[in-house]
Amino acid sequence: MKKIFFTILVASLMVSCKTSRVPVDESPEHFTYNPAGEGPEIEIEFTRGKKHNHPLMAIWIEDTEGQFIQTLYVAESIGKGIFRHGDTSEGFWKPGEIRRPAALPYWSHRRGIKADDGLYIPSPRNPVADAYTGPTPGKSFILHTRLNEPVPQKFYVLFELNQTWDWNEYWTNNKFPDDDEYKTSCQPAIVYSALVDLENPQKECEMQIIGRSHESGANGELYDDLHTLTTALQIAEKIIVRIPGSGSVN
Repeated sequence: MKKIFFTILVASLMVSCKTSRVPVDESPEHFTYNPAGEGPEIEIEFTRGKKHNHPLMAIWIEDTEGQFIQTLYVAESIGKGIFRHGDTSEGFWKPGEIRRPAALPYWSHRRGIKADDGLYIPSPRNPVADAYTGPTPGKSFILHTRLNEPVPQKFYVLFELNQTWDWNEYWTNNKFPDDDEYKTSCQPAIVYSALVDLENPQKECEMQIIGRSHESGANGELYDDLHTLTTALQIAEKIIVRIPGSGSVN
């Protein structure tokens, strides 16, 4: 009798644990940047993919001739040059300066500002302004922002995405054994793009992948050999650009 009672008790506890499990909240977080901007409003909705694990991101705009206009958002660690776990000199983790040219090289080279050490990524001495930087979102999100000033009726929104430690059979940890920067990136960053046309009635569009960045950030070129990428293509499930009110994207 005791054995039967114990079995029923264990079964009841197991059922209780299963039914009381808190469901994962998949609703997107909302972030607002540059609210004082005098240009058009833009929303970027990012839906995380099944291989999402706190990737670094940069979002910016260019004109139709490929000229950089402004940054909309960049991960704070890259935009400020300070990583939260960047210094262990005192035997524990604390914020410290770290240079990661392989993280978001397409954005940093398109931005075109060279730091004192010759790298195009920002440094603590010349950081990206607070209005465009923030923590890396841990889940799906919607970014609400404004452009600094009025812009041409047509322009591109670009999105660069990179997740560390995502080796695969092609991008192995010994592919470039003498390149320390490559080892901080693994599979290269992915670049997405969408064309915004403020005179077109369509009001949203899904961003499309246009290439990948240099594996160690040595240049700002865009490469089209996407067949070498695997999990890097699954960091984002979908990225949507919206122009609230009037306006559109193609």
